[in-house]
Amino acid sequence: MLPIALHGDGRRALIVGGGNVALRKAHALLAAGLTLRVVAPAIDARLRALIDETHGSLALRPYAPEDLDGVALAVAATDREEVNAAVVDDARGARVLVCDAVHPERGDFTMQATVRVGDLTFTIDSGGSTPAFAKRLARELGERFDARYDAAARTLARMRAYVRTALDDDAERGAVMRELAELPIDELAAMNPIAGEDRVESVLALRRHGDAARATASVICASRASALAMTQTRMVAARLAERGTATTIVNVTTTGDRVQDRPIAAIGSENVWVKELEVALRDGRADYAVHSCKDLPGALAPDMHLAAISRREDPRDAFCSERYARFEDLPAGAVVGTSSLRRRTQLQALRPDLRYEDIRGNVDTRLRKLRDGQYDAIVLAMAGLNRLHVRATHTVPFATETMVPAVAQGALAIEVLAAKTHLTQLLRDAVNDEATERCVAAERAALRLLRAGCNAPLGIHAGLDGETMTIDAAYAQGDPPAMIRERIVGVAADGAQAEELGERIARALQARIAPNRPRSVVLPRTQERPSRIAEHLRARGIDVIELREGEHGPDPHALLPDFVLFPSSGSVAAAGRYLDALRNAERRPRVAAMGPQSGAAARDAGFEPDVISPDASIDAFVAIVTEQLEA
Repeated sequence: MLPIALHGDGRRALIVGGGNVALRKAHALLAAGLTLRVVAPAIDARLRALIDETHGSLALRPYAPEDLDGVALAVAATDREEVNAAVVDDARGARVLVCDAVHPERGDFTMQATVRVGDLTFTIDSGGSTPAFAKRLARELGERFDARYDAAARTLARMRAYVRTALDDDAERGAVMRELAELPIDELAAMNPIAGEDRVESVLALRRHGDAARATASVICASRASALAMTQTRMVAARLAERGTATTIVNVTTTGDRVQDRPIAAIGSENVWVKELEVALRDGRADYAVHSCKDLPGALAPDMHLAAISRREDPRDAFCSERYARFEDLPAGAVVGTSSLRRRTQLQALRPDLRYEDIRGNVDTRLRKLRDGQYDAIVLAMAGLNRLHVRATHTVPFATETMVPAVAQGALAIEVLAAKTHLTQLLRDAVNDEATERCVAAERAALRLLRAGCNAPLGIHAGLDGETMTIDAAYAQGDPPAMIRERIVGVAADGAQAEELGERIARALQARIAPNRPRSVVLPRTQERPSRIAEHLRARGIDVIELREGEHGPDPHALLPDFVLFPSSGSVAAAGRYLDALRNAERRPRVAAMGPQSGAAARDAGFEPDVISPDASIDAFVAIVTEQLEA
């Protein structure tokens, strides 16, 4: 198949048929600039009106071969198989390109669904097999790519004309235009001609510095491929570009992206949005990674470092509904979608009479599910809605003291290898917001002290007014959830004081959490499927940090678990990197092994088991670990 764009330029097209299908084809052909000749024994009134309005020709009779005379294209769109077949055969004989609307494979071309946004044209071709789905895709493209994209394209057209006058080398022109095309859409859309020329000049000046300078002024960023992740990444890339450093973006698929058929907490891994991006940094595919800061664990691996924290976007959670104006207006039993345990527990405390169900997918997908009526309301982050410029019909933010946001919600975190000190300084100078950094430092300090993961029913939010910091925290305990809330106010003139305040509010929460609060264990894994051991322990209120083969695991200096669990001899080998870190730590967690063979493997690795279950069964292992943690 060869997709092409045809300029009609007044050429004549023949449509054989007078029903709904013929009407759809007529609209498409007219939009392409063709004039119409329609032949059919009977015709839909809407098609007749369209022909009259556009000054086409109409013959109310059966098709005849001479109808093909003088036409550039023909469309067979009747409900009679033999007529459509005859049109195709006759058109081939007359060397006229023909479309069979009933059997697309029999014709020379298919007519694609088209979306136009100014000078931009998007086409969707389902091969004629699923026109309803093609129509839906066209609608969603129209919703996603608004007038900003047309304005961005016009800016790039002006830039291209300027580049052509400035450079003679075609390859160099192409490289410059590829760099300019990666600028953020909002930035391109807002550029006037003078600003556009200034940006081109800055890119050209950078390139004139030579190959050595160019090598230090070009970096690679690892990013998830979702619309929100790419928007966030381009924001960071734009800040670097302003300082003469160009960014190439490489897309990485994370565990959270791959697994969409179950709740995040049930995927069976911490850092579901993060670890694959860190792998890209370690193996040299990328120089830096951009994360939603709320997705990060409380403690990074020892070889990783946060180079910068961006200025915080609106950190609040938002009520979104197509039918109800406010959260308070939802009737009893209404269905509210959220994939966050933190949101669910805080919402349940406010409205226990509602039904809360998991919802997965990116922001656009969740809003579409809301529009389709699968949920009466959903809860999303205002930061993501603002960055994507999208809303539900009713979008109402919750106050941060009512729905305490996730740790670092609304901020972006730029992660690099700890050894890359020059790149760290470059990113920090370009992106870091000192006030947001202090707030995030306080929130993450509390997260570390509480040993809570990003899926914990915990919200912490710090606000800064000058040097005065106010921190709100909420933790859900029990079923139904009871909310434990704390607020502290103190001086945070620097990062150290901010972290001290974060630790203070964490200790205040700890003092109010029941004595049987969750303890933590590290569980190395050798299989991808969900762990039954983790499932049983979590059901008993134990925080399980799952560790896949080759992962560093939590920094022992920042977070020391109560136990490392070895359910098999293979799990000892899988935890090799983490065990190396533990060997250099001042303290070690206790060790539990499932059966004698696992115990022997742990002993050979230099970790004498404190507990060995008498047999290698999950039930016996879970029982003995639980007993030890509750002792």
